[in-house]
Amino acid sequence: MRSDDYCECKEGWTGINCNVCTNNKACNALMPTNEGGVCYQNGEVVHENYQQCDVTNKKIVQILEGGGRKSLSLVTQMPRLATSNVGCTRICNLQLLIPYPVWVEHKESFYCSLNSCTSIAENTYDQNSTSYKCENIDCKCIPDRMLCGENGSVDITEFLDESISGPASFSCKQEHGGINNCKFKEPAMDELIQQMFGDDSIELDCKAGECLYVTDVPGFERPVKRINTPLIAGVIAGSALFVVGVILTVWYLSRRQFKYGPIQLDDSDDESMKLMTDHKPASLYFENVAYNLNGKQILSGVQGVAHPGEIMAIIGSSGAGKTSFLDILARKNKRVNNNDYKNVVGFVDQEDTMLPTLTVHETIMTSALLRLPRDMGKSAKEQRVYEVEKQLGIFAIKDSLIGSEEGKGRGISGGEKRRVGIACELVTSPSILFLDEPTSGLDAYNAFNVIECLVTLAKTYKRTVIFTIHQPRSNIVALFDRLLLLAKGKTVYSGDFSQCQDFFDKIGYSCPPGFNIADYLVDLTMHVGSSRTHIDDSIPEIETPGGSAGPSSTRAVKSIASIGGGSIEESTVGSPGDSLSRPKAKRRDSVKTKQERELFTRKRPGAETTGSCPDEGSLDPNAKTSQQWLRLQKQQPGQVHQHVTDDPDNLPPAVSGLSDLDVLVAAYQNSEIAGNIHDDINAAIESAQMANGSANGHARANGSASGGAIGRGYVRIGYARQFVILSQRTWRNLYRNPMLMLTHYAIAILLAVLSGFLFYGLTDDIPGFQNRLGLFFFILALFGFSTLSSLTVFATERVLFVRERANGYYSPVTYFAAKVLFDVVPLRIIPPIIMGSIIYPMTGLVPDWTHFLKFILILVLFNLAAAGICLFIGIVCKDNGVASLIGSL
Repeated sequence: MRSDDYCECKEGWTGINCNVCTNNKACNALMPTNEGGVCYQNGEVVHENYQQCDVTNKKIVQILEGGGRKSLSLVTQMPRLATSNVGCTRICNLQLLIPYPVWVEHKESFYCSLNSCTSIAENTYDQNSTSYKCENIDCKCIPDRMLCGENGSVDITEFLDESISGPASFSCKQEHGGINNCKFKEPAMDELIQQMFGDDSIELDCKAGECLYVTDVPGFERPVKRINTPLIAGVIAGSALFVVGVILTVWYLSRRQFKYGPIQLDDSDDESMKLMTDHKPASLYFENVAYNLNGKQILSGVQGVAHPGEIMAIIGSSGAGKTSFLDILARKNKRVNNNDYKNVVGFVDQEDTMLPTLTVHETIMTSALLRLPRDMGKSAKEQRVYEVEKQLGIFAIKDSLIGSEEGKGRGISGGEKRRVGIACELVTSPSILFLDEPTSGLDAYNAFNVIECLVTLAKTYKRTVIFTIHQPRSNIVALFDRLLLLAKGKTVYSGDFSQCQDFFDKIGYSCPPGFNIADYLVDLTMHVGSSRTHIDDSIPEIETPGGSAGPSSTRAVKSIASIGGGSIEESTVGSPGDSLSRPKAKRRDSVKTKQERELFTRKRPGAETTGSCPDEGSLDPNAKTSQQWLRLQKQQPGQVHQHVTDDPDNLPPAVSGLSDLDVLVAAYQNSEIAGNIHDDINAAIESAQMANGSANGHARANGSASGGAIGRGYVRIGYARQFVILSQRTWRNLYRNPMLMLTHYAIAILLAVLSGFLFYGLTDDIPGFQNRLGLFFFILALFGFSTLSSLTVFATERVLFVRERANGYYSPVTYFAAKVLFDVVPLRIIPPIIMGSIIYPMTGLVPDWTHFLKFILILVLFNLAAAGICLFIGIVCKDNGVASLIGSL
């Protein structure tokens, strides 16, 4: 659009005549399909190239500005007529114009016509250069124009007609996408410029533009890239040295002796004693505890009381419901929300789940740092750990690794590992401590030490200790304060251990001399819970040579139900006068049958050998009665044991239709001991209700009679400190088991060198582009599948996390954050950096820091995204096979 005497160009166009394009969008309108246009601005002629050049000689510009002129422009139009191997022949029409100060009266001063021209184009990474050389040049002035006779200006008409004849050259250079620095040379013109302005030639700043279709853009063959070989060697060597450094560091840390020297206790003794004495004693009351799972009754009507300073032992045969009942007492199912209760209890699981790469001291110290009061100093916590280690007899192995059977070393024994698990709970000195089979895996001596330590804790510091135990020795049994005997989920006895012997004496089951009463009671529950074996009298006995036969009759052993019914069966086999029939005798009883007959048949209270049950060590080996029980010798023919044939009339009657176990359960429920426990529970509930200002029985409904009397305990460490402690533990676990980390690094280096060798020096053409796509796909696929190792990050510690979280070690957020941090940094960030640093220079990608950092960033972000997905799958899927399948998809 022309306004006054000059053109205002539309968007995408420039130049005096608005014929020089500036972007591809402007060229689309000239294309047949209105798309695919390219504004080719290199200055090389394809079909018809337009250029506008501004003269930049300083003295010329100064003279023009002094005369009120703004600039001197050179406009070219170069149509392509022919081509050859060395270039092209062009006719170039040049117009030299001097605009007026306000760019309104643009007038053409003179023009030149050049012919017989050739062009040369050279393109490198640093610059693009175009050169035109023409044999002939013909210039003409336009009369009465600037430099051609206009008043007040120089007239060069004669010079142009007679002196300008050629040859002439026009060359341009453009560096890094900047301006085109061009020069116009012609011998006579150069001499005039030299004389008048002191320059060698006319210097120009040109803008070129030619609209082409995308397929018409001239291609050029880039030179072979220069691969920086020293840089490649340095990167590979640096990566290898990094891995060697990691290996040496891991070796040093793993070989270092775990010796913990003396510590400055300061006021640790006071803080430790404050921990032991500040907690308020807590009693535990439970009544009518029942548990049903999938329609099967696991527990029914369990009750009992445990006071501070007492230890309660829960015994029973396998499957009696001991562990299920203990889990309910400790509220492991999390259905009851009571933080106050959780703050005062500790729970030692039957399974010893610990990190195998930590030492004994580090394992217990981690528990102390996470669970002891926040205002308690580290030295005091460590002193507390030392005390517990000495109490449990594991101080000598405190520097030993936990170890595992699957690892390279077994570490400590199973019994020692059991004591470590107990120590992790004892460091907090809980008001109520639950232990599931604390003596499992221990020998008799260490088992007694563990229970003795629990008794000391209970008696000295008024703690309530409740544990299940299997086959305790008599010296351990003597330490019990209260006993809970379960059989098939029912309460056979619950009360003071000192009253246990008298209770079973009164109901007709007396512990024989020389027997451990705990073993006797467990065997009793198993016996009454199983079906009785009937004696088969149909097998004849061979006659003796003397012709005498065995006894013709014997009295059968009566079960509890038969005794209660008062029926006694006697079977007489044969008669002396029956000579046609062979005499039959009862089959000889097995040792098991005789033992059951003598041990588990109800007897009348007050009969012989039914007194107290002494310890094993106090037995008189010469005692005739004791020898009978221990030997369980077979009775002579015709002799019946006195206790078996006693009249059962004085025994408590059995209820018709009930099993032997039901009789035992009913006997306890109707006993004075059970009534006293019931009264104790009611008194505690009433006392708690009065203390809480409530009389609506809410405490009984919620199963908590203590209410706010226990208090909220102490303040534990915050999230930040939890994260630091868990990070330290995770780092120890990582560098003491470094194979996964070192394998990631080794694979990154080896595959980077291999990939760099296969894709060495990629070219900048279509095959090079395809090779780049293949290389990038391989790298991303490699990192995608390598993140499958993240599936086991949480799977291997799932049981440990569940146990520690249930015992209130930490918040799940801090645990997951620490685990993710030490999976992401060493395994998901460093390998992509190593691999990318080696591949990038070997394949000849763009040698620029910006592009290199973008490349590394993309690899790291992709690896992090893939690892995040695998971590999520590993958390959601418990089955490793399912997690691997989903992760590979």
